Amino acid sequence: MFRKRILLGITGGIAAYKIAFLIRLLKKEGAEVKCIMTPASCDFISPLVVSTLSQNPVSIEFWNKETGVWNNHVEFALWADILVIAPATTNTISKMAFGSCDNLLLAVYLSMKAKTIIAPAMDLDMYQHPTFKRNLMQLIEDGVFVIPATSGELASGLDGQGRMEEPEQILEFIREKLTQNVIGSKKRFLITAGPTFEPIDPVRFIGNHSSGKMGFELAKACLNIGHEVTLVTGPTYLELTHPNLQLIRIETADEMLREVQLYWNNNDVGIFASAVADYKPKIKSEQKIKKSEENLELELVKNADVLLWASENRSKNQIVIGFALETNNSIENALFKLERKKLDMIVLNSLENKEAGFKKDTNKITILDKHKNQFDFDAKSKKDVAFDILNAIEKYR
Repeated sequence: MFRKRILLGITGGIAAYKIAFLIRLLKKEGAEVKCIMTPASCDFISPLVVSTLSQNPVSIEFWNKETGVWNNHVEFALWADILVIAPATTNTISKMAFGSCDNLLLAVYLSMKAKTIIAPAMDLDMYQHPTFKRNLMQLIEDGVFVIPATSGELASGLDGQGRMEEPEQILEFIREKLTQNVIGSKKRFLITAGPTFEPIDPVRFIGNHSSGKMGFELAKACLNIGHEVTLVTGPTYLELTHPNLQLIRIETADEMLREVQLYWNNNDVGIFASAVADYKPKIKSEQKIKKSEENLELELVKNADVLLWASENRSKNQIVIGFALETNNSIENALFKLERKKLDMIVLNSLENKEAGFKKDTNKITILDKHKNQFDFDAKSKKDVAFDILNAIEKYR
């Protein structure tokens, strides 16, 4: 972010104390930082601290009575490469959604032509209130990027979702918005993630080691850009909330197929990142199978092919992307799957690469498309891989 101009808006919430750390991180990245504080935010963090860390004067009111300087909101908006409002209180978010303009920060927001990012922070009941969700949805429709609040201990003493994201994660989000190619038009994505568990009896199942991390990162990337996402996920510990997200949890391949069949027609792009079990027990025992014999024989039958169904039941404008995890002859096997399942694109990752595989936070991919193009990428975090995939989808057409 060297020489990028970051305009940081600070509103009146207890999470404002974290902004000192965010400013330090931005400055270490070589960014130029200017800060606008609402009058209420001065009760939570000193303007002197903000000014000292940002190495720029802090602006609070339209008119600085001490210096006689007029703070021109239009000049701020023209100066900034990006506006980041953190913490963003429910009061400020409400005013942004309705176009109110009773302080300098709101006037700057309404004058911005560059991107705006907000990091909400409030108590858990406020974060779940229908009014807040409606206002947040309006801002997303207006093109504002939202960094969802995280869960944890809140200032009220309660525990739940409402904590402002940590400065390190906000920094990563800002970096993405300044460096990634943002997809132009708003789309609806159907994404599958995680494993499926095929029951043998009430306590045992056939499954795999998929963590769902890649599918969830793809969903996050889509949501951060402003798309709508239906995420159908198998069993995983991962959580994700967003006004533009419909999260559907399933266990078996049959359940995943049912949900895909229900929602596929309403989506523009399908990214099938889940590791669906190829086989399931023909008969599920209603009681726990006792360990009484030396050998246990299970008859397995093939599961329905979720990816193939989506490919064969799409309109001419829908795009279908599959995944291939290979252990040998990676390119050859991926190309065969691409053709056999009539895909537009396939994302290949091989267990031969130590950076790729189940449960890891990194991935090394190759993207192949039906036009015989091959794109190789270096190993990187799954968050960055998600944006590589979305950029490839955008360029595909």
